[in-house]
Amino acid sequence: MPILRLDDCPPRPWKNGLGHTRELAVHPPGVGMDDFLWRVSMAEVDSAAPFSAFPGIDRSIVLLDGAGFTMTLDGVRTHALTVPFAPFAFPGEAQVDVALAGGPTRDFNLMLRRGRVRGGIEVWRDAGPSVPEAGVALVYCARSAIAVAGEMLRPGDAWRPSPGVPSALELLPGAVALAVRIEDAT
Repeated sequence: MPILRLDDCPPRPWKNGLGHTRELAVHPPGVGMDDFLWRVSMAEVDSAAPFSAFPGIDRSIVLLDGAGFTMTLDGVRTHALTVPFAPFAFPGEAQVDVALAGGPTRDFNLMLRRGRVRGGIEVWRDAGPSVPEAGVALVYCARSAIAVAGEMLRPGDAWRPSPGVPSALELLPGAVALAVRIEDAT
């Protein structure tokens, strides 16, 4: 039942080299950008750099903090990612240009290999104990704190439940968790 501390995830360049991300989890473990089935990361966006292209990948993004930005997809469709904790899904092959709404922001990202896995991000806000259902691959502490397995998750930390082993967690008052749900698509 691993606890993932953001401080233990070094910043790495985006695939296109124009920004930085911290990879929280990847499956299968240790694979590169072209071979993962799913990947979870936290990115720091401090300029209007375009997103990296990921053909064949379904992406979801959630604003964590900062004023956010407007995404222009393929020069046509726009989406204002300015409301914290509101997931937005888009295709990884889309050309995504960014216009910052203010200063730097941080966002949470889920990438899923289309046709192999599917899933999404659920936002949990209800304080109290719960047992994540099957299919929850990661729980990220976005605000306040979450108690799990005798440990305390602080903002930026995540927990990977062990498959088939029920484990309770507790969202403390004011907590917001992002639960990543993954299932086989084949």
